[in-house]
Amino acid sequence: MNGVFIESELDWVLILAPFRKDADYIMALLGEQKVEVKAGRTDDDVTHLLSLSPGVIIIAHEALNPSVLASIGEHLASQPDWSEVPILILLERAAPISRIRSRLERSWPGARLLFHIRPIARLELMNSIQSNLLVRLRQRQVRNAIERERELRLELNHRIKNILASVSSIFRMTRRGATTVDELAGDFTGRLQALSSVHTAVFEANGEDVSLSSMVELTVSPYNSKGLNRIRARGPNISISRDAATTIALCLHELITNAIKYGALSQDDGVVDIVWAVSEENEPVVSLQWTEAGGPDVVEPTRQGYGTRYIRSALASVFGSVPEIAFAPSGFRCSVAGPLSRLSTK
Repeated sequence: MNGVFIESELDWVLILAPFRKDADYIMALLGEQKVEVKAGRTDDDVTHLLSLSPGVIIIAHEALNPSVLASIGEHLASQPDWSEVPILILLERAAPISRIRSRLERSWPGARLLFHIRPIARLELMNSIQSNLLVRLRQRQVRNAIERERELRLELNHRIKNILASVSSIFRMTRRGATTVDELAGDFTGRLQALSSVHTAVFEANGEDVSLSSMVELTVSPYNSKGLNRIRARGPNISISRDAATTIALCLHELITNAIKYGALSQDDGVVDIVWAVSEENEPVVSLQWTEAGGPDVVEPTRQGYGTRYIRSALASVFGSVPEIAFAPSGFRCSVAGPLSRLSTK
């Protein structure tokens, strides 16, 4: 087996021409055009080279023996729907073209066959090869588009299922804590807004990662209206996964809701600080703190409500450690820390 290998955007060409000098001539011609080409001299060569999926096959009349016909037939039959391998047949002028065509069409039903009479002009041969290489390029582009569309549809289906599962969980969580229909509607709408904010941030980030700063800003911005900045957020710009962002956003909304009802945000002068940081130890560790000030005196509840249980469980699942929750007299606090690798997709 002889060959010339030159990297190209186009497919490579397989030449089956055991006699004369057709193979050498075409290999030299394609080498000048920087097209990869391989020549099969024996039946074993043909079987091996077909397994490497050539883009175009050039075969001389004298190479059309039963073994080659069978090997190429099996190769063509195994092609996916998008693939139609062009086959250029080089014939002698005195060859019975009609009979050969009929024979090949029976052996290779539906094949893309192109016949050339030898001697063939250099320009004619090159134009035929190049045009069929471009056909293969377009076929691959169609294949890539089909595969990408399939991936997008699977991804869309997966995301829709996740969103619906999140909405269902939010509703169950809200229903357990609501005492009136109006309270249910208000809390449920707010939690959906928190979820929507995260998906907005993910969409704008154009990927599976989202900026923690953007996610927090989108979550708290509805509560900082009319020039008031009662929820102050600060921290380094780090990227976290979509799932981690969704969970943190829902926990923040739960904390905000609680602060509005009972904590710092229930008073005109009350404020909340949301601070996160990354410490460099053996591995980067992310810490997140929620601190309230300026609200009414805090009294630790006699029993743990569903919201508190959710925050403990949800943040523990993201950070890998149970958050510390303190009902300090000066203001409610919640802090949690964990490896950055748990929050990131990288």
